[in-house]
Formats: sequence, structure tokens, C-alpha cells
Amino acid sequence: MSETPVPTPLIDDEALDRLDDFLESDRVDADALDVIGAHGFLVALAVAPRETPASSWVGELFHGEPAFQDNAERDEILGLLEALKANAISTMEQGGLPELPFDLELGGIAPAETPVGDWCAAFMEAVFLDETAWFEGDEESAATLLLPFMALSGLFDDEPDMAELAGDEARLESLVRQLPELVLDLYLNYRVPPETSKPTPRKKKPAGKSGKAGKGGRR
Repeated sequence: MSETPVPTPLIDDEALDRLDDFLESDRVDADALDVIGAHGFLVALAVAPRETPASSWVGELFHGEPAFQDNAERDEILGLLEALKANAISTMEQGGLPELPFDLELGGIAPAETPVGDWCAAFMEAVFLDETAWFEGDEESAATLLLPFMALSGLFDDEPDMAELAGDEARLESLVRQLPELVLDLYLNYRVPPETSKPTPRKKKPAGKSGKAGKGGRR
């Protein structure tokens, strides 16, 4: 039985701190995502069934255009975000688990009041950017795979269908512990096509043992 792989950081601590400082600065809109939210948002973009152009997601993440000091800073920050997204794709393409920037537990606190909820809410924001792509083809399967993220985001607590799950503390804790695996499941569902069965090769007959000798063959 194979062991569960150790989650892989998608960006190093120094880069994560740099993003955190910038996103918390007064040069970014107060409604912009924080570093936890940006991480969830970009992981969702890495999973997404089709590519979302940067011209669409950058404005959504920052809630407008930040007041970058200069082009060098703009290139640096956007480069870090693109690297996080690219690393998420590379990690999951190889069957690895993404490391999430928070402890995988709620500690009895409602998800919406924790970094877990912030991450999942931002993940769902990225889903909403291209909702049609996520749900077309097999809406029921997509809804099932996204249910944990929806439940933990706190965005759907008023939905009658979500009330039972939202009140099940043990189930929510279980979902939090499984988040890296659930992200990989989504990636495999949307980005890795199912293997087609390969045709069985015909068995080759040993040389010289065909049913009939050809012309010039030995008698």
C-alpha cells in the first residue's frame, strides 16, 4: 500500500512573506485578497478546466490595479503569483499534493472565521470567474467534487442544502484534513483525461513456425 505523498510548498516562505507584505500594504485595495486568499484563488486557477487569462484574474485578485512603485515591482509581484500557479500545476501534474498555508484543522471554530474558510472562499471566487467551464458536461459530478470547498468557504451557510453539513463539526474537520487530496482529485478530474484502454497486441508467432513454409523454405 503506497503512502500518502508529503504536500509540496508551492512557493517558498520568503516569496510568500513578500506577497503578504504587498497585499497588506496601502497600495492595494482594501477589498483585495490577502495572501491566504490569493493562494486559494491561484490554486483554483491551476485546477480550472480551461485557462483564465491574466487580464481577467489579476483585476479580480487585487480588486483593481494596485499602485505599484514601478514596472519592476509590478513584474516581481505578478511573477510571484504566476509562479505559485505554475508550481501548483506542476506539482499536481506529477500526482503531488499542494501544501496549504495554514494548519489543517478548525479547532472548534466556524470555517468562515478561519484561514481555511478564507482560502476556500477565494478558491470559489476563482470558480465563479468561469462557472460554466467548471459545471458543463457533468454538473452533478462537479457539484460533488466542489462541495467540500463550498461547505468550508462559509459562502453557502444560508443554503438549506448546506445546513446539515455546515453544522457537522466532525465532518468539517475531516474535510479540512483532506483538502490537499481533494484539490488533487479536482485537478485529475478536470486536467487529466481518463486513460483509454490500449488494444491488446497480437501475439507474434515464433520465426520459422508459421503454418506453411514460404517459397524457398525448408522441407
